[in-house]
Amino acid sequence: MIRLGVIGLGLRVGHFIRETMNSVDPDFRVVGVVDPGEAKSREKMRDCDQDAVFYNSIDEMVRLSKPDALLVGTRCNLHTPMALEIEKYHLPVFLEKPVAITMNQALELENAYRNSSTPVLVSFPLRMTPLHRRAVEMIRNGAVGDVLHITGLNYVPYGTVYYEYGYRNYDITGGLFLQKATHDFDYIMDLAGSPITAIQANWIRGRVFGGDKPEDLTCANCPEAGRCPESPENRKRDDAGGVLNDHLCVFSKACGNVEENSINEEASNSIFEFANGAIGTYAQLVFVRREGVRGASVSGPKGKVSFDWYRNELNYVEHHQPFSTTVKPGAGLDHFGGDVELARNFFDMIRNGGKPQSTIQDGLRSVFTCLAAREAAQTGKKVIVRQVEW
Repeated sequence: MIRLGVIGLGLRVGHFIRETMNSVDPDFRVVGVVDPGEAKSREKMRDCDQDAVFYNSIDEMVRLSKPDALLVGTRCNLHTPMALEIEKYHLPVFLEKPVAITMNQALELENAYRNSSTPVLVSFPLRMTPLHRRAVEMIRNGAVGDVLHITGLNYVPYGTVYYEYGYRNYDITGGLFLQKATHDFDYIMDLAGSPITAIQANWIRGRVFGGDKPEDLTCANCPEAGRCPESPENRKRDDAGGVLNDHLCVFSKACGNVEENSINEEASNSIFEFANGAIGTYAQLVFVRREGVRGASVSGPKGKVSFDWYRNELNYVEHHQPFSTTVKPGAGLDHFGGDVELARNFFDMIRNGGKPQSTIQDGLRSVFTCLAAREAAQTGKKVIVRQVEW
């Protein structure tokens, strides 16, 4: 039976273990946890894992619980410190994205893992989804010819979570390029078969969310809740989505501000160049409601391959033949089916020494791209993307 050690048992890793990994193969146990919030962490664990011991340090957990693999699900600003600390154990690692939120962190991580034998699976489920994999297969087999242009879109219908939960703490997340676009830049580079080498970007911040309301204000304590469109009652009435019970105010000072570069972007555009000569664009909005869009169009001289995870379909148009084709995979899986494939890959790494299909290099490549995009948006200048040096 596989023995797992968990460092930071939050919502994401808790769900991944309890639901996704358990659905793929329940023959494992969480035997050790490092997390200061034991009571809340235990609420996220399976009944069969309640015997797990909570430790004050990673070293103590590894020595005493003897796990076969480690999962890191801390807050974003701690992903790099935890990854640096566990490299020496050479156990298979599941590392949440983004793998770093600053250039200093990314460079430390790159230096530590450049010659490391520790296998790391980065949590990039989108590149593992059936739609993405079919698109990559078609592109590699020449469906579009040379990849010349890629357009990526991410219209996030649940974007209020980045202003009413801990995600609004900019010091922890580093903003939504790193929190959200890190997924998209990763799969876009995989589609292109080439890294992004230069990027320009702009953004909108503080136009929809954020404001001067008290930092700890909730709807239940707000005299304006009756007329506020973000109150639970009005969200229900308007079918506007989001949290439908009492929540932190999305117009709070705690969301940060533009002047200090401490608030999440509500919309952003990126224009980029690839090492193989292709060009591309990407747009992300987090204030849309109900109908989301997430996917890409890849074009070349022979045709266009496009897909949308929310519509759950892929379309192929041949430029020089009178044919177009639409395919649809199965529906209803977490992260559009990518989480299941992450779990299968992680089990294979543990049991068979399999290779991670979303590597630490992929994680760093995405972080370097996100940091360049953030810098480009802040400065209004084209930024050269640092490349992973190994």
